[in-house]
Amino acid sequence: MATKLKIKKGDLVQILAGKDRGKQGRILEARPGDGRVIVENLNVITRHTRPKPLRDSSRMGGVQMAPGGRIEKAAPVDVSNVMLVCPTCGLPTRVGIKEKTIKGELVRVRVCKRDGCGQEIDTK
Repeated sequence: MATKLKIKKGDLVQILAGKDRGKQGRILEARPGDGRVIVENLNVITRHTRPKPLRDSSRMGGVQMAPGGRIEKAAPVDVSNVMLVCPTCGLPTRVGIKEKTIKGELVRVRVCKRDGCGQEIDTK
């Protein structure tokens, strides 16, 4: 499923399904090969980890340890379970692609597909 995603890092998205349904957050990382995205502070999981020595820390004197315990981090969400929030109308929307000419170059721009909006999402 290595398809091109219509959302990218830094976009504001809304979760459509799961325990965080209806919440909004920014995309920290997009993984097109997996078809997944990591959303800031959403789909948080807890990992129990042991303290481990850090690499190349022996130069600084003593051996330094990475802390252990319960660590909370955001887990990937399937891209089909998120929807881009339009910056103009502020509502979740499907994403369309429109080609336009800027300074003699043909540029593909993402647009809001919501009825009555149709504004460009990419601002350059």
